[in-house]
Amino acid sequence: MKIGGPWTSHHGTQALCATLALEGHRILFVGGCVRNALMGLRVSDIDMATDAAPVTVMKLAEEAGFKVIPTGIDHGTVTVIAGGAVHEITTFRRDVATDGRRATVAYSRDIAEDAARRDFTMNALYAEPSGEVLDPLGGLPDLLAHRVRFVGDPSTRIREDYLRILRFFRFHAAYGDPMQGIDAEGLAACAALSDGIQGLSRERVGHEMRKLLSAPDPAPALAAMQASGVLAQVLPGADPRGIGPLVHLETLNAQAPRWQRRLCLMGGEGDLRLSRSEAAEIVQLRDQLGSSLTPAALGWKLGITPASDVILARAALFETPLPERWQAEIDRGAAAHFPVAAADLMPALQGPELGARLKALETAWLASDLTLTRDQLLA
Repeated sequence: MKIGGPWTSHHGTQALCATLALEGHRILFVGGCVRNALMGLRVSDIDMATDAAPVTVMKLAEEAGFKVIPTGIDHGTVTVIAGGAVHEITTFRRDVATDGRRATVAYSRDIAEDAARRDFTMNALYAEPSGEVLDPLGGLPDLLAHRVRFVGDPSTRIREDYLRILRFFRFHAAYGDPMQGIDAEGLAACAALSDGIQGLSRERVGHEMRKLLSAPDPAPALAAMQASGVLAQVLPGADPRGIGPLVHLETLNAQAPRWQRRLCLMGGEGDLRLSRSEAAEIVQLRDQLGSSLTPAALGWKLGITPASDVILARAALFETPLPERWQAEIDRGAAAHFPVAAADLMPALQGPELGARLKALETAWLASDLTLTRDQLLA
């Protein structure tokens, strides 16, 4: 089996491969780029593996005139920019010691050792510069069946890095076949070892959850996370039951997935290390879920995207139909202007009284679905 595309035949990529090959080194495409190419998905990152040591990769690449960045030199990874294409090149490795969060590795010249330390069989696929696919662990049938399965013993893989629990569910949401269900052996291991999530940095957990919630349909994976006890370790109190209806509404209304919308709907009190603006957005969305503001009023108050999030999440949460012409109404609200200014109330009102009066008029205007005029409000 072969893969191909502009990213494999790119002149810079092929020149880089030839540079290492001329010195007797092996260099292969690996991981996500091979997986996505075989699944007919977009390839955005070019990851490569080689038997050459990092210092050798850097030396040969620099001598060939390529730009080299030692992005992860401690872990055997260097970035090489060749012909404008960015390549992450990592030397074959084997694990020496692991602690559940990070690994101590040794370089290897054996592709089988490198494959054996990877997380899932669909990620342990390689390809020659020619595009010929190499499958040292027999993971190709899993990938073609959209089956997410750990490499070797699931418990061993998880104990090496407990983040693999979240990656298991995230990969199932992104690449798995919901009709055949989640891998039972992997699910059992995730449930048994879910306490290990507490030892992970909140940044890593938050990063994985953003990706999981951005999948086209994360509902089956989230349901499995809840049933296995994993979701309670990440987001105590979260309830994913509304995610399925929400995804259905998103699909019917051509709305792109948004992790913020889905997180708002699920709730939960976990610390995902959101940025200040992200946290404020989630609070804003949750505050409006139970409000009576119309789509137009939400469009004025929040803007088009957050208002759309609230309307969709409300309908999914309360199992109610979407309001008629809700998208057009949100657009109307986003383009509207509150017709009263502070100057209209001065000098009769000043200071706190002025602010309170403006707030009361704004509330009345929103309650009227943005229909009250300036004169009606002032009267």
